Amino acid sequence: MSEQIKIKSIEQVTHNVKSFRCERPKDYKFTPGQATEVSIAKEGWEDKARPFTFTSLNKEEDLEFTIKIYEDHKGVTEQIGKLKEGDHFIVRDIWGAIEYKGPGTFIAGGAGVTPFIAILRDLNESGKIEKNRLLFANETDKDIILKEEFDTILGDKAQYIITDQKDTDYQHAYLNRDLLKSKIKSLDQYFYVCGPPKMIDAVVDALKEIGVKDEKLVMEE
Repeated sequence: MSEQIKIKSIEQVTHNVKSFRCERPKDYKFTPGQATEVSIAKEGWEDKARPFTFTSLNKEEDLEFTIKIYEDHKGVTEQIGKLKEGDHFIVRDIWGAIEYKGPGTFIAGGAGVTPFIAILRDLNESGKIEKNRLLFANETDKDIILKEEFDTILGDKAQYIITDQKDTDYQHAYLNRDLLKSKIKSLDQYFYVCGPPKMIDAVVDALKEIGVKDEKLVMEE
């Protein structure tokens, strides 16, 4: 299927991330962590679809997408950044991305946190957030998406790693083996990993070196 949906509101989340609240097609249901292919309902852009995760919950009237805008790429997200209320997206079938399997550590790099947003919101709503935590790496402090919300949901179980800013308010480090080993107290949990491909590969390799079993690793399908 493909269907046009109107953008009802746009919120600036960080300096380069926007939240788009849109009409929800009838009977359009998904599991937190799932995604769809999205394109822009404008001439020349209808067929240029990109995958984006839903960051809203099924109980909400609207669909929400939280999207990082790459103004220097001259592509789809640059054009998305120019959209206004009343413009339209085209959404398609829902497909599996990251599925929650049980309590664990969510490890995200930059905009890779977006599949975790709906999952963590859903766990919070259902009273199942307690045994989960978030390790969230970004280049600078200003890149952290939804920090206040993560702090509210997770408290001190939301931890921030900053890679490129030495005067950061958070831990200046990299998501390498030593850091992960220092953060992980138990291997008897799931490890959810999402971010740029190189970051995913490096984190998964490091987790395996620490002793995490394949069946405890959850990544995009």
